[in-house]
Amino acid sequence: MSYQCTEVQVDKVQSASGSYQKNLTILDPKRPVVAKAVAVASCGFSASNLIMVKCRIKTASTVVFSLLLIIVSLGNYFPSLPPVPEYSSLLRNSVIRIPTFEIENDKFWKDGQPLQIIGGDLHYFRIVPEYWEDRLLRAKALGLNTIQTYVPWNLHEPKPGEWMFEGIADLESFLKMCHKLGFLVMLRPGPYICAEWDFGGFPAWMLSIEPALRLRSSDPAFLQLVDRWWGMLLPKIASLLYSNEGPIIMVQIENEFGSFSDDKRYLHHLVAIARKHLGENVILYTTDGGSRDTLEKGTISGANVFTAVDFTTGDDPWPIFKLQQEFNPPGRSPPLSSEFYTGWLTHWGEKIAETDAAFTANALKSILSRNGSAVLYMAHGGTNFGFYGGANTGAYDSDYKADLTSYDYDAPIKESGDVDSAKFKALRRVIQQYTAVPLPPVPSNNEKRVYGQIKVQKVASLFDVLDAVCDPSDVIESVNPLPMESIGQMFGLLLYVSEYPPKRNGSILSIPKVHDRAQVFVSCASGNDGKTPGYVGTIERWSNLPLGVPRIECVSNIRLFVLVENMGRVNYGSHIYDRKGILSDVKLDGSILHGWKMFPISSHNLNKLTKVNPILQVADSVAAKSYRHKKLKNHSTINSTTPAIYEGRFMIDTINQVKDTFLSFNGWGKGIAFVNGFNLGRFWPLRGPQCNLYVPAPVLRHGDNVVVILELEAPNAELVISSVAQPDFTCGSKVHQL
Repeated sequence: MSYQCTEVQVDKVQSASGSYQKNLTILDPKRPVVAKAVAVASCGFSASNLIMVKCRIKTASTVVFSLLLIIVSLGNYFPSLPPVPEYSSLLRNSVIRIPTFEIENDKFWKDGQPLQIIGGDLHYFRIVPEYWEDRLLRAKALGLNTIQTYVPWNLHEPKPGEWMFEGIADLESFLKMCHKLGFLVMLRPGPYICAEWDFGGFPAWMLSIEPALRLRSSDPAFLQLVDRWWGMLLPKIASLLYSNEGPIIMVQIENEFGSFSDDKRYLHHLVAIARKHLGENVILYTTDGGSRDTLEKGTISGANVFTAVDFTTGDDPWPIFKLQQEFNPPGRSPPLSSEFYTGWLTHWGEKIAETDAAFTANALKSILSRNGSAVLYMAHGGTNFGFYGGANTGAYDSDYKADLTSYDYDAPIKESGDVDSAKFKALRRVIQQYTAVPLPPVPSNNEKRVYGQIKVQKVASLFDVLDAVCDPSDVIESVNPLPMESIGQMFGLLLYVSEYPPKRNGSILSIPKVHDRAQVFVSCASGNDGKTPGYVGTIERWSNLPLGVPRIECVSNIRLFVLVENMGRVNYGSHIYDRKGILSDVKLDGSILHGWKMFPISSHNLNKLTKVNPILQVADSVAAKSYRHKKLKNHSTINSTTPAIYEGRFMIDTINQVKDTFLSFNGWGKGIAFVNGFNLGRFWPLRGPQCNLYVPAPVLRHGDNVVVILELEAPNAELVISSVAQPDFTCGSKVHQL
């Protein structure tokens, strides 16, 4: 309840463009929201420009005093009336400070003071929540005042209309943690984010919609889904805007759209949604590469949207900042590189990407020394846990390169949080020169622990437990093979099974379009021989050569098994429509094979084989269903070409021994690893360069710890993995493909 107290004198309404004085009759001047609203209405200032409203009650006249006495006396008879403040308190000056963030005179202004943004990307979804504060404190010690983060749509809406904002997806808690530690936030909610993240952040179920959506466009069907997504997301963050005393100073519209298309109607629609949910005064921004072509296509003129730029670290920033000014109104173009690259991404089969520490620091200094602003991409990279790593292509769809599980990015704060690198030290020295206050002490690296060798045993061949890892009710039958998305298998593996009559000679198998990697096996369809299907070979998207199938003796039909792995959807460029599985006919000796069964392999059920209670993984594409217990026989023989499930255990004796570690898969082939039900991601030491998977301490526990491995190719001959203290990027190929 509010009440009118008396006439007040507004001594000063201050903004970056001046001040104003006027007598106002307002509600309780101690209520900032009310005072701000009246000052805006009466003094002609926009809410985003207000810095401070200083109010005091006018010198009390007899009339005012008498009115107060009447109100007080009435309060004795009407106790339900709101309490009246003491007369003496009404005479005291009241200074109301209103949080403001604005752009004026080619500068950022925070609460009336110029602000140089020295920020860094740090993605909550690549860090276990228990380590959010740890990584932010390290960013603080680096000297950053702003955190920039994407918001991946696919994490938060894994199925249509089903929302996830818990655990690693608890965006609000992350933003509040940033605020608690004194950071400002630049939020990048997409709807497209790129980010080396599966499908650029779009939910994979979009690829199952018919007719096909036109992504990143004004296609009404696509916009309807965007409206629903932002209608859920943006109200959650509205209270965390800086004007509402939260940390968010800017919200990005799309991401590098000028590198993709030029649909201005789409961009203006996004602005309208953002304004609807966040208000007219929030600062919206775009990010595009520093060329005229990308800026002309990706910026939003006439919509009061700030244009930021990004460019390679080796570019001279100042000609690009000058170009940036052409795409902002006069006086509203503070130079900002919203992606200053501290390193680069790495694909499987490449040499690990690295950039020189001194070179990177000098490039940052060239921006900061002339009062430019920059956001380090990345300040801390983190990890592509589970199946969320993305991929890139070249000019052709088949020129496919999947990203590593590690997203270390050669960032100053390493994947495990280490800050003793030359790059961290060099960047911190530069940043300290442009920071008015001393930087916090640098935290020590988190302790690592080596738990030694972990002996594993084979639980079963994947083919032996199909009814356990794939519920029979999820099996799909079709005349022709279907894409993964069409049957609801958004991540991981899908097994395609068909049959053909025996051949007198060997055959040639061809799958013109497979995404991304298919292992082929055959067996007799009668199934009475008790043998595991025999390995024939592998068809890979990037080479896609026909495969010779040897003749086998069968009294019945021959059964063909094609196990297809989704290695991550393309996240950038024109080939982003990246459906997975078998996307063409399958031909044997030129004839099309018909009659297929498709078995979705559930990572959730893989863990159930060892009776571990798994941590819920947002990436799991098949809903958890009741699993009828089935006793599994251990297999002592190892078939090095058959996908199989392995289990190992190790003890942690005391709670204070639960520390970060890495699991080394040297000597193994390719697969997926889980610890205590948590999907650490893919390993592929045969291809490299990543040998080890990072295991954060919060995934571990005092007592018994369980490792489950789905090895797709060749297990370590000694059936061991090793717990080690450091990452290792020396496996496989040493040829950098970029």
